[in-house]
Amino acid sequence: MKVWSFRPMTSPLNTSPFNLAAFCLAENAARHPDKTALVLTDGAHDLLLSYGELDLAVRRLAAGLSALGLPTGARVMIRRGNDLFYVLSFFACIGAGLVALPSSSQLTEEEADFLAADSGAAAVICSGGLTAHGATIIDDAELARLAAFPPRAYAATAPDDPAYLIYTSGTASRPKGVLHAQRVILGRAPMLDHWLGLTGADIMLHAGAINWTYTLGVGLMDPFSRGATAVIYNGPADPGVWPALIRRFSATLFAAVPGVYRQMLRQPSCTAENLASLRHGLTAGEALAPALQAQFRERCGKPLYEALGMSEISTYISSGPTVPPPAGSPGKPQPGRKVVILPLEGGETPLAPGESGLIAVHRSDPGLMLRYWNRPEAEAEVFRGDWFVGGDVAEMDPDGYVWLHGRADDLMNAQGYRVSPAEVEAVLSHAPGVADVAVAERRVREDVSVICAFIVTAPGAALDEQALARHCAEHLAAYKNPKQYLALKSLPRTKNGKIARRLLPQLWTPGGNPKAADQI
Repeated sequence: MKVWSFRPMTSPLNTSPFNLAAFCLAENAARHPDKTALVLTDGAHDLLLSYGELDLAVRRLAAGLSALGLPTGARVMIRRGNDLFYVLSFFACIGAGLVALPSSSQLTEEEADFLAADSGAAAVICSGGLTAHGATIIDDAELARLAAFPPRAYAATAPDDPAYLIYTSGTASRPKGVLHAQRVILGRAPMLDHWLGLTGADIMLHAGAINWTYTLGVGLMDPFSRGATAVIYNGPADPGVWPALIRRFSATLFAAVPGVYRQMLRQPSCTAENLASLRHGLTAGEALAPALQAQFRERCGKPLYEALGMSEISTYISSGPTVPPPAGSPGKPQPGRKVVILPLEGGETPLAPGESGLIAVHRSDPGLMLRYWNRPEAEAEVFRGDWFVGGDVAEMDPDGYVWLHGRADDLMNAQGYRVSPAEVEAVLSHAPGVADVAVAERRVREDVSVICAFIVTAPGAALDEQALARHCAEHLAAYKNPKQYLALKSLPRTKNGKIARRLLPQLWTPGGNPKAADQI
């Protein structure tokens, strides 16, 4: 039996008050108010805020939000692009004792309305004509008014009080909310040393959208918690921009999904000279292909450190400065975390090294979620006694390295986001001409997978890929949309009638025999 556990994490969990926003900003503002905390750049124009300026702006907006009379713990949804007010709104909500609900500007109105309704959001901070029904809308003009209030002190929240709510795809047809406590910032401590290798002298450039937990955590909260500088890009999509930004800002750390590194390596500007300031790169969101890892080191002379995580706990397994990265493994459980492999069929007895099962994290980890939002049945499925059990199937070798074998559920990976097949299937089932549908992830290259839709058309109807793509675009965020469509006479199913999802990718080649798959 192997329980990978090191020194206990130091945390003030038995003290009160404790506020995440204050932890990230107040002490830095007091110690070095003039140090650059945040850079927002579109590649041509830069907006810089010092820790003193950022702390003041957050406390002003927190005061304005408090003046709205929202009760403590009220959910405030944020629906904006990668701009300054997104950053301010996230920390100001937490600083005011409200619950921030980050969301993507890519969401359709239907998806945004669901999040607002399911969370019971009291207000929605929007930009550029974006809205969400059923809640008070705080547009740019109102936000500017609220941001001009005299600053208030950070709310005297307790460590276990809610701080933010993240929606993530599950096996159901609708996303579920993951509620995190103020103490979550303390639960991130193991990754700062053992994945990021982060110090106050670092300049962290993150390639993601602010709403993503990867960006909120690694791109903002982590640098702020160490007094480092965070750089966020908000210009047009351009894979060639990253080497230029690394060089321009002398970034010491760069965080992205593996796909961004693949795109970078196709750019002539991705050279060891342009990346000279970089100490190492960080990857998460999807598996890092060993070939990509080797290619980046060969071209740039820098290592890539991978991490495995989920919305419920962020990253908890990683390679890094203290853990050499073996090809094909995301690394070891971070020191301070209690991680085991539990049997697939159930039980709380950890498996021996080399045995395959489900990765589980002890519920005492301060980085673990408080609960799922109004989903007690989903919560019951992921806890076994003192263990939180995710859906990743893996084994742990005698040295503590984790080797992944896939997912126990059907979740797909799209550009680093986990997407539920059921959610996409529910949308496509209402598209004209669709009689039956199944969705699966299909590997098109060793290191690239795409979402594919397998369609059984209604009698007399033909597969219209453009019409299906338009339908999905109306109801789903862009990253959830299938990239390919295939017409089938029937869907492969198991003997009990369930879709045999594992067989779907095999049917992609024209001339495949879906009827034969029906016999399994």
